[in-house]
Amino acid sequence: MRVARVRRVRGRQRVKHWLPLTRLERPSVVRSTLSPQAGRGKKQWPGHCMGFWLGTARGGECVNYNWNWGIFWDQTPDATGTYFGSLMSGLQVTILLALCAWFIAFVMGSLIGIMRTLPARWAVFVGNAYIEMFRNIPLLVQLFIWFFVVPELLPGDLGIWIKQLRNGPFIAAMLGLGFYMSSRVAAQITAGINALPKGQRMAGTAIGLTTWQTYRYILLPLAYRIIFPPLTSEFLNTIKNTAPALTIGVLELTARARSMQEFSFQVFEAFSAAAAIYLVLSAVVTIGMRILEKRLAIPGFNEGK
Repeated sequence: MRVARVRRVRGRQRVKHWLPLTRLERPSVVRSTLSPQAGRGKKQWPGHCMGFWLGTARGGECVNYNWNWGIFWDQTPDATGTYFGSLMSGLQVTILLALCAWFIAFVMGSLIGIMRTLPARWAVFVGNAYIEMFRNIPLLVQLFIWFFVVPELLPGDLGIWIKQLRNGPFIAAMLGLGFYMSSRVAAQITAGINALPKGQRMAGTAIGLTTWQTYRYILLPLAYRIIFPPLTSEFLNTIKNTAPALTIGVLELTARARSMQEFSFQVFEAFSAAAAIYLVLSAVVTIGMRILEKRLAIPGFNEGK
C-alpha cells in the first residue's frame, strides 16, 4: 500500500513523493491498537476509538463527545422550564399545526377531487390546474410565499395588520401546508371516485337523485372507504411536513430540538429525542387509523385488514 508523503513548506503543503506505508501506519494495525484488549487492560475503546472515527473530518484530531442524557431535566436559558418541557411544547404546536393544516387539506382536497370527476370540462381544467400548481411547487417555497410575499400583495393597512399578528408565522404555515397537502388529497379523492363501478353513478340517476345527492349519498361514502389507507399516509406526511415551518419562526418540535442543541451543544441527545417523539406520534396515528379503518369497512366491499 502506497501513500503520498506531505511536507510543509512555509505554511503550505506539497507532495514530496510516494512511499509505502509502514507496518504501524496500516489501518489494520491502527484498529488493533485501539481495541479494548490493547494497552494491557486499559479501557481505551469508548473514548479513543470514537474519537478516531469521528475525528477524520477534522484532519485526524480526536473528537471527544460527552454524552449527557440528563440534559432534558436542566433549565432552559430563558428559565421557563426544562428542555423536556420545551420539547413537549414543540410537540403540542406540531400536533395543532398538523390538525389545522389537515382540515384545510381534507376540505379543499375533497372539493378539487370532486371537480375533476364532474362532466363539465371547465371544472376538470380548474381541478387539474390547482393540483399542478400546488403539488409542483416545493413546500418550503410556498411557506416563504405565504409568509413574506402575500402580506406585501394585500392593501396597505391589511398587510401591516397581518404582519403584526402574534400568530402570523403559525397562520402562514397552516395555509401553506394545508394547500400543499390538499393537492395530494385531491388526487386520492379522484382516484377513489374513479375506482367505483360506473353503475353506482347510473343508479343514483335512475332513482331521481341530483348530481350533488349522488355524490353525497352514494359515491363519496364508498370512495372515502377505498382511499382510507392512502389518506392515512397523507395525514402522516402532514405531521412530518410541519418541520419546515421552523424556517418562518414556528416553534414546533424540530425548532425546539434545534434550540436545545444550540444552547446545550448536546446535538445527539436533542435530535435523538425529536426523532423518537416523531416515531411514537406516527405509530399512535397509524394504530388509530387501522382501528378506524376496520370499523368503517363495508362487509363484502372493502374489508379492513
